[in-house]
Amino acid sequence: MVSSNATSGHACPSMKPTSNGLFQGDNPLDFALPLAILQICLVVVVTRGLAFLLRPLRQPRVIAEIIGGILLGPSALGRSKGYLQAVFPTNSLTVLDTLANIGLIFFLFLAGLELDPKSLGRTGKKALAIAMAGISLPFAMGIGTSFILRLTISKDVNSTAFLVFMGVALSITAFPVLARILAELKLLTTDIGRMAMSAAAVNDVAAWILLALAISLSGSNTSPIISFWVFLSGCIFVICSILIVPPIFKWMTKWCQEGEPVEEMYVCATLAAVLAAGFVTDAIGIHAMFGAFVIGILVPKEGPFAGALVEKVEDIVSGLFLPLYFVSSGLKTNVATIQGLQSWGLLVLVIFTACFGKIFGTFVVSILCKVPLRESLAMAFLMNTKGLVELIVLNIGKDRKVLNDETFSIMVLMALFTTFITTPLVTAVYKPARRVKMADYKYRTVERRSSNTELRILACFHGSRNISSIINLLEVSRGVEKAEGLCVYAMHLMELSERTSAILMVHKARKNGLPFWNRGLRSGSNLVVVAFDAFQQLSRVSVRPMTAISSMADMHEDICTTAERKRAAMIILPFHKHQRLDGSLETTRTDFQLVNRRVLGDAPCSVGILVDRGFGGTTQVSASNVSYVITVLFFGGRDDREALAYGARMAEHPGVSLKVIRFLVKPEAGGEISREKPEAGGEISRVDMDGSSSTRLGSLDEDFISELKQKMSKDDSVKLEEKFVGNAAETIDAIHEARHSNLFLVGRLPGGEIALALRSSSDSPELGPVGGLLASSDISTTASVLVVQQYSSQVSLDLALQIG
Repeated sequence: MVSSNATSGHACPSMKPTSNGLFQGDNPLDFALPLAILQICLVVVVTRGLAFLLRPLRQPRVIAEIIGGILLGPSALGRSKGYLQAVFPTNSLTVLDTLANIGLIFFLFLAGLELDPKSLGRTGKKALAIAMAGISLPFAMGIGTSFILRLTISKDVNSTAFLVFMGVALSITAFPVLARILAELKLLTTDIGRMAMSAAAVNDVAAWILLALAISLSGSNTSPIISFWVFLSGCIFVICSILIVPPIFKWMTKWCQEGEPVEEMYVCATLAAVLAAGFVTDAIGIHAMFGAFVIGILVPKEGPFAGALVEKVEDIVSGLFLPLYFVSSGLKTNVATIQGLQSWGLLVLVIFTACFGKIFGTFVVSILCKVPLRESLAMAFLMNTKGLVELIVLNIGKDRKVLNDETFSIMVLMALFTTFITTPLVTAVYKPARRVKMADYKYRTVERRSSNTELRILACFHGSRNISSIINLLEVSRGVEKAEGLCVYAMHLMELSERTSAILMVHKARKNGLPFWNRGLRSGSNLVVVAFDAFQQLSRVSVRPMTAISSMADMHEDICTTAERKRAAMIILPFHKHQRLDGSLETTRTDFQLVNRRVLGDAPCSVGILVDRGFGGTTQVSASNVSYVITVLFFGGRDDREALAYGARMAEHPGVSLKVIRFLVKPEAGGEISREKPEAGGEISRVDMDGSSSTRLGSLDEDFISELKQKMSKDDSVKLEEKFVGNAAETIDAIHEARHSNLFLVGRLPGGEIALALRSSSDSPELGPVGGLLASSDISTTASVLVVQQYSSQVSLDLALQIG
């Protein structure tokens, strides 16, 4: 393990592990375990608090952790000798560094899991050229800068190792940090995101090879023969690992089935192998993290095994152990050592050299590869990301006596600055979610003059639970063979949380045909993609899977932006409740409800919320076996017309029978509208509203019904039934009679006096009065419900008041 610089100079008295307690006269801070607990808690509180404060700036958490480490070190709080001696005494640093390096070992194992060696062989020429330019020019400029530093503040260092360390430090791109920044900026599944991740993967592998060379050159024994043996032994270790490890992991992966928990024995064996590999590389003279990194690369990326390893290891590593590494770095960083005009000038020089080499080299090669100007500039800024990987290089250089205190502090501040500016610069120069021209976006609703035009639907889902219902809904939506037919964009909504690792983000996006590796090759183990592939082949409907990786707070932006970019006519969202075995609806997550409400307010097209009760069963139904009764409850108004237009399209499917129930007020109904509950039988009266708007809406409804009657004369699968009701109870009874349908289509905000009398006690106002009634236990039905809101430019203005 690498010990802190503070512990390497002299022997320190050892600390006992545990105390006897305050009551027996022991100070817990004089013992290793309680002191380590205090240090870990302090680190977690400080770093998480800073991450919360930096969240509005959309900075990755690594920025908060670096700043937190510096604040806890001698640069800020450490100026108080009493604090430093009480919380971070010299004889406790060995334990702290040991824990930090254990976290580092497993982090490098995760970093290896994030890199797919097969992808490097399929890296495109553009990405490969960008990666090479992003390494070579900064590496050369880093060597040039090292000569200036050796003449000023780093005179007594190993010259060869110092040159290589400086070159590596300036040429690195942090793959894990870059993945999170791309996800935050919603660029992970775009072309620029794919290219950036591909180039960063090549850059990562090259940087670790160069770092291994630098470490082999930086031993205390300066004999070139020793350095040669260290490097040769490292190469032999890698070759032996490639020959021995993959067959074992492939055997493990074969016994890990999709959807089933991974055996604990396999996880423990893998973690033991990581530690054993770390021991071997440490014994060779290369840092223990290299052994863990090699094991991570050799774990197969196909199947559930790699994802299960990440989920089990990442939380404790990134949440507890890894922040200790930043504190360990912060305790070695003293900004006060940067004194005088010369030192600050050298800091500016190092920052300029690091930024210029990366940005200029990447930008020029991107332009030569015919990448558009804005994308080239954004790519250059993205490749300038440093973060944790940079700190690893600097810490190893510091512990190997290649970097002195002042040089180390300058390089840490450089890494902090270059990573901090990445997000704002990319946001300033590249905004892919530009709004499309209004003139190019004609069909925002299902209701339209010509029913032969292409219908585009953005179908969203949270997981595999409701895939079969969505596919069955899309099957009946395709109608008959038309000139343009149905085009479906199937969007997997995934939450971007603090614990989401790069491999989970990229791997899940990769399985939907997006970013760089396996493009065009879809994993056979992914049930979602397989299901949509089968539907596309059987129904000849164009289905394009995609992934939205967002935080819950702005997931609706991804949905609405994608709908506008793809010119969708309808967005279909899953309801935030799912059906239990007893038939009742259980809340999945209340966050999904907020997402649905925001989409209803901001959507550029019509929106449907699907209350899924197993529409079509638990499996995909083939077109020849479709036999559904779909009921439209028509009260009048814009949303009801949209629902009826959608139902009319479904009726074109040969296996669908459409039943339209139109509710009309009984001629003899009188009196004022009752505010009582429906069970009380509140009466309905005609409301004398503003004549112009009421007449216009009524005429639109009548025209629509007239067209439906003309359709009925040619198609016996469509039936219209008019129900005259006098109060809310009669309306509910009429709805209850149609409970044996397979699917209800209703408007979210139906018009007319009847709908006003339906007072639903539902806790889901986004469903409206009729949808809320059908989703409640008041109507005992097994039918799914699709609640439809038609697009209108006024909807977004009024929706907040309506939902509130």
